[in-house]
Amino acid sequence: MKIENFTIDQNSKVFIIAELSANHNGSIDVAIETIKAAKRAGADCIKLQTYRADTITLDSKKDDFLIKGGSIWDGKNLFELYQEAYTPWEWHKELFEVARKEGLVSFSSPFDPTSVELLESLNVPAYKIASFEITDIPLIELVASKGKPVIISTGIATVEDIELAIDACHRMGNSDIALLKCTSSYPAPIEEANMVMVKDLADRFGVIAGLSDHTMGSTVPIVATCFGAKIIEKHFILDHSIGGPDASFSMDEAEFTQMVKAVREAEQAIGVVDYTLTEKQLHGKGYCRSLYVADEIKAGEVFTKENIKSVRPGLGLHPKYYNEVLGKTATQDLEKGDRLSLDFVKK
Repeated sequence: MKIENFTIDQNSKVFIIAELSANHNGSIDVAIETIKAAKRAGADCIKLQTYRADTITLDSKKDDFLIKGGSIWDGKNLFELYQEAYTPWEWHKELFEVARKEGLVSFSSPFDPTSVELLESLNVPAYKIASFEITDIPLIELVASKGKPVIISTGIATVEDIELAIDACHRMGNSDIALLKCTSSYPAPIEEANMVMVKDLADRFGVIAGLSDHTMGSTVPIVATCFGAKIIEKHFILDHSIGGPDASFSMDEAEFTQMVKAVREAEQAIGVVDYTLTEKQLHGKGYCRSLYVADEIKAGEVFTKENIKSVRPGLGLHPKYYNEVLGKTATQDLEKGDRLSLDFVKK
């Protein structure tokens, strides 16, 4: 998968996305400063969400449209929430230009055909399908038909949902797909993160896998990296004091910076399968165990548990010869502290 200058594959570094979402709180100036802060924090990409309240839900007061079930938005009406949270469409061009000047990739999550049309007019390099849109097969087909990478969150998806979404992309001739493990709770409990799913998504569906994270802190992104995540998305806010619908589970600049540092260190720590020793390890091997003379031994005397020992450093005879040497006789006089050698053992 290639998104602008970033190649995302099993050998690449993690592609880190800062999700702007509703964290502008209705101010384009805040949105612009947030993009700049995301760059300072080490993000590779800034992502928007492209919808209006009437493109994502209905303006209805019926009970079906009332949010309930233990979320931070319980009691709100869907239309009212999205009316508060949306990013004005007339901002998109300027925000993408700011991101480009900052050296960030930028794209968005569309929620209906009109938002796809807008994003196509702005020549986005990729698309993100949000967790709750994974069942919108016509939307996925439309997005996939544009021939650009499609990143799909799986927060509420069954295996069948994921298969249907992938099949929709394939029908449009698009196999440039990434799946993100996501827990669709806001914030998400860490015990429900289930990061073993990252590797399973990659193996089961033959795609790039990653994480769209709503937990608090950096622990889950670090674990995801260790399980092979190649994309990590995290909600980003300029300052928690801005408030807004997503503020409580978003990272500010200092928190995001720390997460990026931790992810990059995790990447370095993972390394590769390699049993050869580095120069430092070879030097350290000199402090392992080896066989030394522990008491004065005269020529012809027997080697015993008292006069030879396995001790540090590792410059003497390998300890694997210990039992072989015991009971044999010395070929010459030896002093305490001499390195034992097979040359000193009578054959």
